Amino acid sequence: MQVTVVEAKRDFSKLIRLLETGKEESITVSRSGKPIVKITLTEEVPVSKRIGIAKGKFKAPADFDANNDEVYKMLTGESL
Repeated sequence: MQVTVVEAKRDFSKLIRLLETGKEESITVSRSGKPIVKITLTEEVPVSKRIGIAKGKFKAPADFDANNDEVYKMLTGESL
């Protein structure tokens, strides 16, 4: 399905409903006959698949916490 920017503004809720109900897989918004944006449903990622996603991909240096006092003072103006 393709709509103009004006139609998309006017009928945004209706377009979202078409996607949610599965009547449309995607909606293309065009300006002057040229497609500029495609609207699709987003896939919700379960929290369990987000937590720990970077595990093992980053290693903190041994002195990672070495400057905590200095950083705290810069951010708050106070010492720990």
